[in-house]
Amino acid sequence: MSKLDEFYLSHEEPLQGCLLTLRGIILDMDPDMTPHWKYGGPFFYYKERMFAYLWVEKKTGLPYIGVARGLSIDHPLLEQGDRKRMKILRVNPHTDLPVEGIRKVLKLAMELY
Repeated sequence: MSKLDEFYLSHEEPLQGCLLTLRGIILDMDPDMTPHWKYGGPFFYYKERMFAYLWVEKKTGLPYIGVARGLSIDHPLLEQGDRKRMKILRVNPHTDLPVEGIRKVLKLAMELY
């Protein structure tokens, strides 16, 4: 089993299903989107350049999408925090995902490439 598969399968539901859904949303954005294992987690490249990643915050146990060029995107779902280059989009696996909002943020990010 690959490290990518282990990452997704190591989490309990509903977190596992949420992460797998987020992976599907990201990969379905464009055929040039590819999954990789980087920095100890799933990373997604767009046109062979770092694009986004998935992570589970240790403090809250909630997942988020990190957007590599998020600093250049102004969208209410994104938050910068202490990050210098990236912004994150938090999701709650216990509620319906804001799929259209996620796709909008990812589309805005893709336009930067």
